[in-house]
Amino acid sequence: MGLMMNDDAVLIKKGKNPGDPHVITVNCPDKTGLGCDICYTILDFGLYITKGDVSTDGKWCYVVFWVVPSSGSHVMWMNLRDRLLSICPPSIPLFYAPNPCAPSSPVYLLKFRSLDRKGLLHDVTRVLDELELTIQRVKVSTTPDGCVLDLFFIKDNLALLHTSSRQEETCEKLKSVLGDSIIGCEIQLPSSQYDSLQCANACLSPGTSEELFRSTLSELDPRLQALSPDVTELKRAIVKIDNTLSPVHTLLQINYVDHKGFLYDIMRTLKDHNMQISYGRFSTVRNGHRELDLFIQHSDGKKIVDPDKQASVCSRLKLELLHPLRVLITSRGPDTELFIANPVELSGRGRPRVFYDVTFALKSLGICIFLAEIGRHLAAGREWEVYRFLLDDSCSPKFPSSKQIVDKVRRTLMGW
Repeated sequence: MGLMMNDDAVLIKKGKNPGDPHVITVNCPDKTGLGCDICYTILDFGLYITKGDVSTDGKWCYVVFWVVPSSGSHVMWMNLRDRLLSICPPSIPLFYAPNPCAPSSPVYLLKFRSLDRKGLLHDVTRVLDELELTIQRVKVSTTPDGCVLDLFFIKDNLALLHTSSRQEETCEKLKSVLGDSIIGCEIQLPSSQYDSLQCANACLSPGTSEELFRSTLSELDPRLQALSPDVTELKRAIVKIDNTLSPVHTLLQINYVDHKGFLYDIMRTLKDHNMQISYGRFSTVRNGHRELDLFIQHSDGKKIVDPDKQASVCSRLKLELLHPLRVLITSRGPDTELFIANPVELSGRGRPRVFYDVTFALKSLGICIFLAEIGRHLAAGREWEVYRFLLDDSCSPKFPSSKQIVDKVRRTLMGW
């Protein structure tokens, strides 16, 4: 017999006053990685988790998160509720509703031409974000006549892009934001000629790859991943495991510098290690630090007692929290290249809103983007999502230094 999800599984209570946190409650059957999926979705909607509680008996979970929108975010609360409902495991027999599962969207190609200007790429990205269109791959290039040719491979979280009305809505919204600068806009299923772009691997030189995926940031070369005081502070983090307080759970204690996506980075690491949280409490930020106490188990319900596994999960958590995103800038002849890399989940899913945040940071610096690409790369025994931007220094009277660019991009990505 099929199953469906009760609509009361997700409740959102908005704050009474401006600035007050909104409360998201998820009450549904449990599964390994559900906390990761919830945190991913919340991050994808531009929300920041201030505190939270998680509890489960292995079959049913109860999650409460207090959230606030990031600066400039326009949150579609009903869409967020629907998305959270779609990731909850089903609980009620099918005969109560005929359509229990939301259809998944294929990848579509959004292709348009426009005149180039500062901030163009971020404005397009913001429109797609507001329409709940997720960017899978992108190829953006500037032609010799000063026009921009954009190829966005996108998925529709509403699963409606196959309809002419949804396609028209998307192009009309782009035209309303870009104005007369837009020359053409069309949406279609990509033909075989675009297969190489959809499966593109990031082209990195050996030196760039070595620096981008190293386990420690360089303090010697300010041109590359120069450490700001915020990043230096990250090294003072604590990750500990204790098996003496519970007969059936392992206590994981974390004290770390807060950043955007902090809980997602922890949850995805535990998910990739096939571990689940039985109970967790996430405190509010104190002096820039976040404290977490998580009672965890293997997915088979056993404690983490193997010293090697304990060391492995602690080491990986420290690495993921220290380097959730890699930012690197290099010069190749007269060109300035910016690279951002983030680890991909074992499920193949990349980090949300990276392209949005990077294009926002570059727009705020007044930097034009000559070329942009998203690809995948295998390094250090795992898959990475790599964003490559070729920066144009001709549209800014005073081009920022490499250190300024890296610092601004990293701060935007980390929410500092």
